[in-house]
Amino acid sequence: MRRRDPKGRLEALQAVVAALAHPARRQILLTVHLRGGSMTAGGIAGRFAHAWPTTTRHMRVLEAAGLLSHERVGRTRVYRIDHSRLDHLKEWLSWFDDAPKRRAKRRR
Repeated sequence: MRRRDPKGRLEALQAVVAALAHPARRQILLTVHLRGGSMTAGGIAGRFAHAWPTTTRHMRVLEAAGLLSHERVGRTRVYRIDHSRLDHLKEWLSWFDDAPKRRAKRRR
């Protein structure tokens, strides 16, 4: 994550937040994470009651946000989590952790 490109960082944060806005996508990401960080497309789809097109649509949104990536292994797609994209969300949330400390410093 580059600190010098605020516009790019904001766009990346927006993409991550938008992707995580849907409960099915949060569940897909959590499932892949709990399964060791990578799963096949069929393995992911098999864990959900959604139709295959719905599941793949959710996976494409996660990929577009950079949260998942895939590689082809023969006829199979293996999806992996890109944890670095979650750093955008962690950075944004850290503003709330530091807010009381910053206010206290300004009062001194």
